[in-house]
Amino acid sequence: MTASTATGELAPRSAVSIALLHAKFAFLESIRIPIAVIGNLLFPALALLFFVVPTVGDDAVAATAAVGQLSVFAVMSANLFTYGAGVAEDRALPFDPFVRTLPAAAGPRLAGRVLNGLIFTASALVPIVLLGWLLTPAAPSLVQFLAGLLFAIVLAIPFTLLGLAIGYALSAKAAIAVVQVVLFPMAFAGGLFLPPFLFPSWLNAISLALPSRAARDIMVQITTGETAPVSSWPVLLGWTALFAVLAIVAYRRDEGRRFR
Repeated sequence: MTASTATGELAPRSAVSIALLHAKFAFLESIRIPIAVIGNLLFPALALLFFVVPTVGDDAVAATAAVGQLSVFAVMSANLFTYGAGVAEDRALPFDPFVRTLPAAAGPRLAGRVLNGLIFTASALVPIVLLGWLLTPAAPSLVQFLAGLLFAIVLAIPFTLLGLAIGYALSAKAAIAVVQVVLFPMAFAGGLFLPPFLFPSWLNAISLALPSRAARDIMVQITTGETAPVSSWPVLLGWTALFAVLAIVAYRRDEGRRFR
């Protein structure tokens, strides 16, 4: 075996191990503040417990839709706080500039962040799924349930990008405030707390242009079979592209400001 072949085989393996190491330390750093983790896990589940369980009755379709749209909120919340607030807090630490000057490329570090975010995304879904199964008549088929879980993982991508854009663009204090200002109005206007058929026409028109509404409608279509507006996928993909551009610009701007 030549040296170049050995290096070629070792490099991807090393990149994966570095990414896993970043994910491990990001996870340990996150759970050092238990209340943040508990809040991420419980808030969407509490919304289901207090606002859905007492009102949904025996309507299995309505219950399934409610569980689906609150799952979308859980994905949004987990990723915006993990990346928006988390990245901004990391940037404020003296260790962060040191890590960014190490020979390893930015890819493994970013992959570690994404893996950590997926862990918290999955954990945020567990209480909602359990409460929906135990306390509501929600009854998606196995295929619908698995498709909904897969879509929830895919849905982490646009909100990861939005979180990264916020985290790299703002200070820690500003990022926390902006995440809250973005998350809750977007969730409400996207129909994640109230079904969109209750919206007045003007709010419904605004709602259809939001990524949260597009995600909600696609999730409800997957888990219940109800038809989603034809604009849902184009809207979600368009916002994903915009968030990607914002994340790249914010990262490069931060790197240029602090390391040139």
